[in-house]
Amino acid sequence: MRNDIIGRTYECERLEACLNSTQTQLIVVCGRRGIGKTFLIDEFFGRKFTFKITGVYDQAKDIQLRSFTAELICKTGKKWKTPKNWTQAFDHLRTHLEQLDALEKQIVFFDEMPWLDTRRSDFRPAFERFWNDWGSARPNLVFIICGSAVYWLDKTFSENKERLFNRQTCRLHLKPFTLHETECFLQSRGITWPRDGIAGCYMIMGGIPAYLSALNGKYSPTQNIDCLFFSPHGEFRNEFDHLYKAIFPNSHLHIRIAGALSTKRGGLSRSEICQQTGISDNGALTKALGNLTAAGFVRINRFYGKKAKDTRYQLSDHYSLFYFRLMNDTPGEDPHDWHHCADLPARRVWNELAFESLCLEHLPQIKQKLGISGVSSEESVWSSPGNEELGISAAQIDLLIKRSDRIISLCEIKYSTEAFVIDKAVDLALRNKISAFKTQTKTKKSVQLILLTTHGVKKNLYSRIAQNQVTLDDLFRP
Repeated sequence: MRNDIIGRTYECERLEACLNSTQTQLIVVCGRRGIGKTFLIDEFFGRKFTFKITGVYDQAKDIQLRSFTAELICKTGKKWKTPKNWTQAFDHLRTHLEQLDALEKQIVFFDEMPWLDTRRSDFRPAFERFWNDWGSARPNLVFIICGSAVYWLDKTFSENKERLFNRQTCRLHLKPFTLHETECFLQSRGITWPRDGIAGCYMIMGGIPAYLSALNGKYSPTQNIDCLFFSPHGEFRNEFDHLYKAIFPNSHLHIRIAGALSTKRGGLSRSEICQQTGISDNGALTKALGNLTAAGFVRINRFYGKKAKDTRYQLSDHYSLFYFRLMNDTPGEDPHDWHHCADLPARRVWNELAFESLCLEHLPQIKQKLGISGVSSEESVWSSPGNEELGISAAQIDLLIKRSDRIISLCEIKYSTEAFVIDKAVDLALRNKISAFKTQTKTKKSVQLILLTTHGVKKNLYSRIAQNQVTLDDLFRP
């Protein structure tokens, strides 16, 4: 097993098991654009494939088939006629594989397979025929499918109750790097920034290797962001235009939903999404929310004490939040926009939202710091409009951890460039949250306040209100 691939330990172990298996393998690798699917497969198998083809986005069938034929010619050194359709193409592939040693592993890699399934191409029926009639009976065959369009892979291999249902032998859904993995990745590239600088970039890029690999250690984090995102010719200046189109069908619908979610801390309920976007509450909305969630762009937050229908959808993709909040309305004329907007209110609001999202992505590290890694728990959010008659002000809990040891941890998330200061006003607001939660939920469990901050809490008269603290350094734990 390759031990020089950063992160992806579980994925490499699964691939190793598939490679050593005596049975036919159909491996599905999915994840959003830039997550490192192709890199993982290329590096793990040493780029030694019996056959490999990469789908091209938004290209016609004949162009994809010519690409297929060119790869076949390259691999075999023989002349092949360009097939008229995908059924013929897979017949060619079968002929090629049958001519090889049946005792040796044959590694076939279809990268971005969803892009090969163009309109009226009949790609999927052709692949179904190839696999069910021939491929599935070849114990030496390892067939790898990669794709950014998670919805297509789900529809083809998980939800399809017909010919390909449950045919996959291994499914790997690549997730973004954690902060720890991001730090290791940057160090491998000679970048040794302070952790708050790494976290600042993570809050924009998330743990997306393709984005992180563009960072240049010669410059500061701020200079990198200006160069990559705000410079007129920056590498990611127009990334948003490609991101959603590459992953989602009817991307305009997904963009509208993501844009609405970016406006509200804590997310929106389904009915609130309909109100803000004007999208009807129907199957199309259900499908779009499912696609966004499956791709990791949206997280579903349970609302404490309420039923599943009251769940809230929250934008979890860091780049999308960054785009909607700080890039969408910029004219792109100031190549130092990121540096110049450091003290603007919009930047401060984004800091809070992005740091909250970063914390919610690192729940295992939070539980580890609290010493409850082995304690089962349920995470949720909670808010209340308040009650004037009872003298209770409106309150919101960013993260609520309901533990099996009958303790409820109310986590308050605060972003600050220095140690966070709890003054009299903040102390009063925190006490109101605790009181409002106890009064309105009528809980009999023990309630404790946890503060999640970037640089800890400054000790003073009011700092003892928090029973425990979690800092940015704690989120960098493995």
